[in-house]
Amino acid sequence: MQSENPSGADNQQERSKEYQRGYIVGLVDGEGSFHIAFAKRKDLPVGISVIPEFHISQNEESKEVLLLAQKVLGCGYLKPNHSGSSDKTFVFVVRNRTDLLTKIIPFFEYNKLRTTKSKDFRIFAMIVRLLSLGENKTFSQLVKIINLAYQMNGGGKRRQKTIEELIVSLKSSETI
Repeated sequence: MQSENPSGADNQQERSKEYQRGYIVGLVDGEGSFHIAFAKRKDLPVGISVIPEFHISQNEESKEVLLLAQKVLGCGYLKPNHSGSSDKTFVFVVRNRTDLLTKIIPFFEYNKLRTTKSKDFRIFAMIVRLLSLGENKTFSQLVKIINLAYQMNGGGKRRQKTIEELIVSLKSSETI
């Protein structure tokens, strides 16, 4: 009995998708980042907004791999990393929480990262899920998120504020 698809095109397509997923994982292990930013917002109950962001950066000449990541992940946008400067780097960015929850997190839970970024990803996923449950409305909930975020990306060594400074600024804006 002969196969209905003697050329194996379906099998080739699946191998191609698997290869692309693996490529994206490797790209993120090398050039990607899971990050939680904080911004003052007086219109919020605790005065600080939590901004989860996933991104991958590449030199302008390799921008096509960012387009591939966008296609494979099914979300996000591309932009110059530092518009108006001599930096020719582009970034693929995903900030939309629904996309983070339904596309980015499931993708990397299934397609495992292999570097220390896997730890950052696990914390990132936990924070995004806490946000989706509304677990950022009180001082204690926000402190929990801040403590988690400062465990990411080398313990927050590149952050502008120390964890103590952020929490102090949070206390000063707390409303009773």
